Amino acid sequence: MTSEDPVRRGGGREAQRRRTRKAIVDAAVRLSAGGATPSIDEIAAAADVSRRTVYAYFPSLDHLLIDATAGALNEPPVEQALADPSISDDPAARVDALIRTLLTYSPQSLPLGRRLIRLTVDQPAGETAEPAGPRRGPRRIEWLEQACEPLRGTLSQESYQRLISALTIVVGWEAQIALRDVRGLGPEAEEEAITWAARALVETAIREHEAE
Repeated sequence: MTSEDPVRRGGGREAQRRRTRKAIVDAAVRLSAGGATPSIDEIAAAADVSRRTVYAYFPSLDHLLIDATAGALNEPPVEQALADPSISDDPAARVDALIRTLLTYSPQSLPLGRRLIRLTVDQPAGETAEPAGPRRGPRRIEWLEQACEPLRGTLSQESYQRLISALTIVVGWEAQIALRDVRGLGPEAEEEAITWAARALVETAIREHEAE
Protein backbone atom coordinates (compact mmCIF):
# COMPACT_ATOMS: atom_id res chain seq x y z
CA MET A 1 0.00 0.00 0.00
CA THR A 2 1.56 3.29 -1.11
CA SER A 3 1.51 6.38 1.05
CA GLU A 4 -0.50 9.39 -0.01
CA ASP A 5 1.32 12.07 -2.00
CA PRO A 6 2.08 14.88 0.49
CA VAL A 7 1.42 17.56 -2.14
CA ARG A 8 -1.97 16.08 -2.93
CA ARG A 9 -2.69 15.67 0.77
CA GLY A 10 -1.79 19.33 1.37
CA GLY A 11 -3.95 20.36 -1.55
CA GLY A 12 -6.84 18.41 -0.08
CA ARG A 13 -6.49 20.20 3.23
CA GLU A 14 -6.42 23.56 1.49
CA ALA A 15 -9.53 22.68 -0.51
CA GLN A 16 -11.31 21.72 2.71
CA ARG A 17 -10.24 25.00 4.33
CA ARG A 18 -11.64 26.92 1.39
CA ARG A 19 -14.94 25.03 1.56
CA THR A 20 -15.25 25.67 5.29
CA ARG A 21 -14.44 29.34 4.90
CA LYS A 22 -16.94 29.68 2.06
CA ALA A 23 -19.64 28.01 4.16
CA ILE A 24 -19.04 30.54 6.93
CA VAL A 25 -19.08 33.52 4.55
CA ASP A 26 -22.19 32.24 2.74
CA ALA A 27 -23.96 31.82 6.07
CA ALA A 28 -23.07 35.39 7.05
CA VAL A 29 -24.41 36.68 3.72
CA ARG A 30 -27.69 34.79 4.08
CA LEU A 31 -28.24 35.91 7.64
CA SER A 32 -27.38 39.52 6.83
CA ALA A 33 -29.73 39.67 3.84
CA GLY A 34 -32.66 40.78 5.99
CA GLY A 35 -30.77 43.79 7.31
CA ALA A 36 -30.04 42.47 10.81
CA THR A 37 -26.52 41.84 12.07
CA PRO A 38 -26.10 38.13 12.91
CA SER A 39 -24.03 36.95 15.84
CA ILE A 40 -21.05 34.61 15.65
CA ASP A 41 -23.18 31.87 17.22
CA GLU A 42 -25.91 32.31 14.61
CA ILE A 43 -23.39 32.23 11.77
CA ALA A 44 -21.67 29.15 13.19
CA ALA A 45 -24.99 27.33 13.47
CA ALA A 46 -26.01 28.27 9.92
CA ALA A 47 -22.63 27.11 8.56
CA ASP A 48 -22.75 23.91 10.65
CA VAL A 49 -19.41 24.64 12.28
CA SER A 50 -18.32 25.49 15.80
CA ARG A 51 -17.87 29.00 17.16
CA ARG A 52 -14.18 28.20 17.52
CA THR A 53 -13.96 27.31 13.82
CA VAL A 54 -15.44 30.66 12.84
CA TYR A 55 -12.80 32.45 14.91
CA ALA A 56 -10.09 30.30 13.33
CA TYR A 57 -10.89 31.98 10.01
CA PHE A 58 -12.08 35.40 11.16
CA PRO A 59 -10.64 37.14 14.25
CA SER A 60 -13.75 39.28 14.71
CA LEU A 61 -17.38 39.55 13.65
CA ASP A 62 -16.60 42.85 11.90
CA HIS A 63 -13.88 41.16 9.84
CA LEU A 64 -16.28 38.41 8.79
CA LEU A 65 -19.16 40.72 7.89
CA ILE A 66 -16.95 43.06 5.83
CA ASP A 67 -15.48 40.09 3.95
CA ALA A 68 -18.94 38.65 3.34
CA THR A 69 -20.31 41.98 2.09
CA ALA A 70 -17.39 42.47 -0.29
CA GLY A 71 -17.81 38.95 -1.62
CA ALA A 72 -21.55 39.34 -2.14
CA LEU A 73 -20.89 42.55 -4.06
CA ASN A 74 -18.07 41.32 -6.32
CA GLU A 75 -18.57 37.60 -6.84
CA PRO A 76 -21.60 37.58 -9.21
CA PRO A 77 -20.19 40.09 -11.73
CA VAL A 78 -16.71 38.56 -11.61
CA GLU A 79 -18.05 35.06 -12.23
CA GLN A 80 -20.13 36.39 -15.12
CA ALA A 81 -17.15 38.21 -16.66
CA LEU A 82 -14.89 35.16 -16.47
CA ALA A 83 -17.60 32.95 -17.99
CA ASP A 84 -17.55 34.96 -21.24
CA PRO A 85 -16.92 32.34 -23.98
CA SER A 86 -15.28 34.89 -26.28
CA ILE A 87 -12.23 35.11 -23.97
CA SER A 88 -12.16 31.52 -22.75
CA ASP A 89 -8.72 30.81 -24.25
CA ASP A 90 -7.10 34.23 -23.77
CA PRO A 91 -5.51 34.64 -20.32
CA ALA A 92 -4.54 38.28 -20.87
CA ALA A 93 -8.10 39.19 -21.90
CA ARG A 94 -9.47 37.24 -18.95
CA VAL A 95 -7.24 39.14 -16.52
CA ASP A 96 -8.30 42.39 -18.21
CA ALA A 97 -11.95 41.44 -17.71
CA LEU A 98 -11.34 40.62 -14.04
CA ILE A 99 -9.65 43.99 -13.46
CA ARG A 100 -12.34 45.92 -15.33
CA THR A 101 -15.09 44.25 -13.33
CA LEU A 102 -13.43 44.80 -9.95
CA LEU A 103 -12.78 48.47 -10.74
CA THR A 104 -16.37 48.95 -11.88
CA TYR A 105 -17.51 47.99 -8.39
CA SER A 106 -14.68 49.71 -6.52
CA PRO A 107 -16.78 52.74 -5.44
CA GLN A 108 -18.73 50.31 -3.24
CA SER A 109 -16.03 47.74 -2.47
CA LEU A 110 -12.89 49.84 -1.90
CA PRO A 111 -14.17 51.43 1.34
CA LEU A 112 -14.81 47.87 2.57
CA GLY A 113 -11.34 46.92 1.39
CA ARG A 114 -9.73 49.71 3.37
CA ARG A 115 -11.52 48.59 6.52
CA LEU A 116 -10.64 44.94 5.93
CA ILE A 117 -6.97 45.74 5.32
CA ARG A 118 -6.86 47.78 8.51
CA LEU A 119 -8.37 44.92 10.50
CA THR A 120 -5.89 42.47 8.96
CA VAL A 121 -2.85 44.66 9.52
CA ASP A 122 -3.86 45.47 13.09
CA GLN A 123 -4.49 41.82 13.98
CA PRO A 124 -1.81 40.71 16.46
CA ALA A 125 0.37 37.79 15.38
CA GLY A 126 -0.80 34.51 16.83
CA GLU A 127 -4.38 35.63 17.41
CA THR A 128 -5.88 33.09 15.01
CA ALA A 129 -5.65 29.31 15.31
CA GLU A 130 -3.26 29.10 12.35
CA PRO A 131 -1.22 32.34 12.33
CA ALA A 132 1.26 31.00 9.77
CA GLY A 133 -1.41 30.92 7.07
CA PRO A 134 -2.87 33.81 5.05
CA ARG A 135 -4.77 36.39 7.08
CA ARG A 136 -7.16 37.11 4.23
CA GLY A 137 -9.44 34.81 2.30
CA PRO A 138 -8.60 33.07 -0.98
CA ARG A 139 -11.18 34.91 -3.10
CA ARG A 140 -8.67 37.01 -5.04
CA ILE A 141 -6.39 34.02 -5.63
CA GLU A 142 -9.32 31.95 -6.89
CA TRP A 143 -10.33 34.68 -9.34
CA LEU A 144 -6.77 35.07 -10.62
CA GLU A 145 -6.47 31.30 -11.03
CA GLN A 146 -9.75 31.28 -12.98
CA ALA A 147 -8.52 34.10 -15.19
CA CYS A 148 -5.20 32.36 -15.86
CA GLU A 149 -6.72 28.90 -16.28
CA PRO A 150 -5.67 28.67 -19.98
CA LEU A 151 -2.04 28.80 -18.81
CA ARG A 152 -2.31 26.13 -16.13
CA GLY A 153 -1.42 23.30 -18.50
CA THR A 154 1.13 25.37 -20.42
CA LEU A 155 3.39 26.89 -17.79
CA SER A 156 5.34 24.85 -15.30
CA GLN A 157 3.78 24.66 -11.84
CA GLU A 158 6.50 26.95 -10.49
CA SER A 159 5.99 29.54 -13.25
CA TYR A 160 2.21 29.41 -12.93
CA GLN A 161 2.30 29.95 -9.17
CA ARG A 162 4.83 32.77 -9.54
CA LEU A 163 2.50 34.47 -12.04
CA ILE A 164 -0.45 34.20 -9.65
CA SER A 165 1.67 35.63 -6.82
CA ALA A 166 2.86 38.52 -9.01
CA LEU A 167 -0.69 39.30 -10.15
CA THR A 168 -1.78 39.35 -6.52
CA ILE A 169 0.44 42.41 -6.07
CA VAL A 170 -1.11 44.43 -8.90
CA VAL A 171 -4.75 43.29 -8.86
CA GLY A 172 -6.70 44.23 -5.76
CA TRP A 173 -7.42 46.87 -3.18
CA GLU A 174 -3.80 47.37 -2.15
CA ALA A 175 -2.80 48.40 -5.68
CA GLN A 176 -5.75 50.78 -5.91
CA ILE A 177 -4.87 52.39 -2.60
CA ALA A 178 -1.25 52.89 -3.64
CA LEU A 179 -2.23 54.42 -6.97
CA ARG A 180 -4.80 56.73 -5.39
CA ASP A 181 -3.05 57.70 -2.15
CA VAL A 182 0.58 57.69 -3.31
CA ARG A 183 0.32 58.50 -7.03
CA GLY A 184 -2.88 60.53 -6.87
CA LEU A 185 -4.38 58.85 -9.93
CA GLY A 186 -7.99 59.11 -10.99
CA PRO A 187 -10.13 56.12 -12.00
CA GLU A 188 -9.15 56.04 -15.69
CA ALA A 189 -5.40 56.32 -15.09
CA GLU A 190 -5.70 53.81 -12.26
CA GLU A 191 -7.35 51.23 -14.54
CA GLU A 192 -4.79 51.85 -17.28
CA ALA A 193 -1.85 51.33 -14.89
CA ILE A 194 -3.27 48.17 -13.29
CA THR A 195 -4.26 46.66 -16.65
CA TRP A 196 -0.85 47.46 -18.17
CA ALA A 197 1.03 45.93 -15.24
CA ALA A 198 -1.12 42.77 -15.17
CA ARG A 199 -0.89 42.26 -18.92
CA ALA A 200 2.90 42.72 -18.78
CA LEU A 201 3.15 39.97 -16.17
CA VAL A 202 1.01 37.55 -18.19
CA GLU A 203 2.88 38.24 -21.43
CA THR A 204 6.26 37.89 -19.70
CA ALA A 205 5.27 34.50 -18.28
CA ILE A 206 4.24 33.35 -21.76
CA ARG A 207 7.45 34.64 -23.39
CA GLU A 208 9.61 32.96 -20.76
CA HIS A 209 7.85 29.66 -21.42
CA GLU A 210 8.26 29.99 -25.17
CA ALA A 211 11.99 30.72 -24.73
CA GLU A 212 12.61 27.54 -22.73
